[in-house]
Amino acid sequence: MHPDKRSLSKPGPDNPGFGIYLHWPFCKAKCPYCDFNSHVRHQPVDQERFASAMIAELDHYADRIKGARRNVPVTSVFFGGGTPSLMQPAIVGRLLDTIADLWTVAPDAEITLEANPTSVEAEHFRGYASAGVNRVSLGVQSLYDDQLRFLGRMHSADEAKAAIKLAQKHFDRMSFDLIYARPHQTPEVWAKELDEAIALAADHLSLYQLTIEQDTPFFALYRNGRFELPDEDTSVALYEMTHERLEMHGMPAYEISNHARPGYESRHNLTYWRYGDYVGVGAGAHGRLQLANGRLATSNERHPESWLKHVEQQGTGAIEEEILTLEEQSDEFLIMGLRVKEGIDLERYERLAGRKLDEARIDWLVGEGLLVRKGNRIAATRAGFLVLNALVADLASA
Repeated sequence: MHPDKRSLSKPGPDNPGFGIYLHWPFCKAKCPYCDFNSHVRHQPVDQERFASAMIAELDHYADRIKGARRNVPVTSVFFGGGTPSLMQPAIVGRLLDTIADLWTVAPDAEITLEANPTSVEAEHFRGYASAGVNRVSLGVQSLYDDQLRFLGRMHSADEAKAAIKLAQKHFDRMSFDLIYARPHQTPEVWAKELDEAIALAADHLSLYQLTIEQDTPFFALYRNGRFELPDEDTSVALYEMTHERLEMHGMPAYEISNHARPGYESRHNLTYWRYGDYVGVGAGAHGRLQLANGRLATSNERHPESWLKHVEQQGTGAIEEEILTLEEQSDEFLIMGLRVKEGIDLERYERLAGRKLDEARIDWLVGEGLLVRKGNRIAATRAGFLVLNALVADLASA
């Protein structure tokens, strides 16, 4: 990136920031629990061709929003997947240089790349750091070899720990993911693994309960009784213990599944949750952009090679675009904003929806211990997080 093009921006609850998401859809193998837009290719991927298409799409959006967002600084860039750490560092650098050429980039912009902790990909860390990446998110998923095999991961626990240490050496900030509520997992067993994770983590942990999604190998196995998940009471106990333990160690939950030391939250994901604007490029990527005629929702072709042809023929892989209604915007704002501990601003909701949320309903939910209210903001409590979908539906319909 080019430092001379950067200018200061401070994202916060009232300034969601402006993000750019780049999706690299390829993986070495498909994990049995994963329903993300990820694909395995048994022949080498033409990285230069895919990078050129992503650059074309970046250019398309920079030109399209120049009247509304051209001079607003980029506060975060996120390489997601798939497995972006399969990309050559030179490709990552080329994409980051393109972003800096097309937009102003904040001097403290967060540049995140998702990575798998295999030894081959870890060797790329120095190159990613030189290209401009300053934060990595590692897909560790478990610190135990038997659980990694169950989850279909290709790395060992030792490789994961080595990758964590290497990431801490090369990047200012790092995070890693773990999956819990696995078969036969008790709060005591999870507590031991969680303590190991806390000792390894520098500043951020993403902790997700295992869910069974349709069209994944785990769906058929689970349906056929090949394994069982913890019952509801155990799952709640695992969730409560996770939040209590992380808070005790100075890494409170700032979002349902994300924990960080103060100041180390994922700025890019906060842009989503604060309902900010972001460009989405790559196969299956989504975007939200405020234009002169309204808020635009973009959705790209999911199949990588089909997306590639779309871009090469028309400059973008978008297969669906729509200007969101005020009701759709306010619903999205509510759904995203109540995921985070800081909650939402009621006046902003009113501006989006053209109406207020029902005060009596808010008061009732506060009384039930599902919401808290501070001035003109409401936020879900830990109990509210457990029933968030129902909570949002209740508020939106009142």
